[in-house]
Amino acid sequence: MTSTLRTFRAFTASLLSSTKWHSPLCQRCGYASNSSSPRWLARQSRDPYTKEAKLRQYKSRAAFKLLFINDEYKIFRQGQTVVDLGFAPGSWSQVAIDRVSPGGRVIGLDIIPAVPPTGVSTFQGNFLSPSVQKMLRDYLSDPNRGRPKEIKADKAYIDMEREETEKEEQHVDAGRRVDVVLSDMCDPWPQSGGGLFKRSLTNPYNRMMNTSGTAIRDHAGSMDLCNAALLFALDILKAGGHFVCKFYQGGEDKELEKRLKKVFKSVHRVKPDSSRKESKECYFVALRMDSSATRGAIADMPHQQRINI
Repeated sequence: MTSTLRTFRAFTASLLSSTKWHSPLCQRCGYASNSSSPRWLARQSRDPYTKEAKLRQYKSRAAFKLLFINDEYKIFRQGQTVVDLGFAPGSWSQVAIDRVSPGGRVIGLDIIPAVPPTGVSTFQGNFLSPSVQKMLRDYLSDPNRGRPKEIKADKAYIDMEREETEKEEQHVDAGRRVDVVLSDMCDPWPQSGGGLFKRSLTNPYNRMMNTSGTAIRDHAGSMDLCNAALLFALDILKAGGHFVCKFYQGGEDKELEKRLKKVFKSVHRVKPDSSRKESKECYFVALRMDSSATRGAIADMPHQQRINI
């Protein structure tokens, strides 16, 4: 090994070890599934869902997880408003906008920059920030924002149905205009300085990871994100709305399931076929939120909160 190469590797190691990340969504410990790993790349090249995602022009194989959930529980219909938390690289938003069109809208949020899928409105920001959540609420308060502009012509049935729905909404809490909240949030790779590479923007899937390699850390982080997403969903979901969140299995997920059952009429624990068997990844699908559901309904239920919500 040349002295130049040794010097470069030592410099790189010192740079990575000295980098500090303050956002709860950006803190990682380990790089268990680095996308540059030959083993990871080999697995991706053999994976049938990855191949099918490319054929269908989905941004990642994760699209098939949401397709599976929708096939089983029919969470989408035309004209709905959907919020996709942790949308990057955008495959869930692609599935959602396809299912709620025409007349529907999908609003995505992620901490990392990503090119929005066609027809989807997106924001970049840390979901755990109160100011970011307020920005989302303000955007959602106008029922027409994020919907495609319509060419005036004879009214179709879907148009008349949506107008009737909007009239009904005037008599309910103006903040509750969302039909489905999706949360596929997980920690992104931290960027080590020098800005973002071009491919980071056009294909953020290349720099995302599912786990840190430490099971208890991944589980605890996913519980925090799921609980934060649930509280936000209770503020914006209509009565009868649905909530889907990804989590990593562990000691606290039963408590989260109890919290969900307190405010939704039906809760299911789902592991789609496209989720790798060796992964601890799983999903809660909570259907038909109670009309009386509020944050207060679960305030007295135990939860080891590690982040400010």
